[in-house]
Amino acid sequence: MAGLRRLRVLLAVLLGAPALMGAHMGVQQLLGNFHEVIPGEFYRSGQPDHDDVAHYAERYGIRTILNLRDEKPDAEALAARAEAERHGIRIIDYPMSSARRLPVAKAKELAALMRDAPKPLLVHCDHGANRTGLASAIYAGAVAGHSEMAAEFQLSPYYGHVPIEGLGRYEMYRSWDRFEETIGF
Repeated sequence: MAGLRRLRVLLAVLLGAPALMGAHMGVQQLLGNFHEVIPGEFYRSGQPDHDDVAHYAERYGIRTILNLRDEKPDAEALAARAEAERHGIRIIDYPMSSARRLPVAKAKELAALMRDAPKPLLVHCDHGANRTGLASAIYAGAVAGHSEMAAEFQLSPYYGHVPIEGLGRYEMYRSWDRFEETIGF
């Protein structure tokens, strides 16, 4: 009887943990995947709409939005851009593909761009998980000087990134791995 109970607990943990993580990722996507990475300095999100931009400008004082999307902007993205301009927020477009590795030289360029951008800085892509995760890891590690673990956490399932080859946008994690070798953690 005790063996059956242990088996049930083990199965509940093995099946429950991925289900909880999936539910967390789904809720984050529905809510815009907005996160305060470094309070007063660096924020990340999925594609904000115009209401989000107004809220972020008023609540967090966002001065720069870094757009990593390489897709043609839809009506929501254009409305968000207009709202940012209305609030005097600088917009920087740095298009990246979530399916292709970012060369180390481009990652260094991105680090410098984020370092020099007026703060507070909001970085976003479409869902705020993959491209934004890479940019956030680069910022946390190379710009803010956080630990390797803190930087790598930006590319984790907590934010919707699945760093498993074949299951997600693994090239973003691979890009980070190559970049971190050059900054010497």
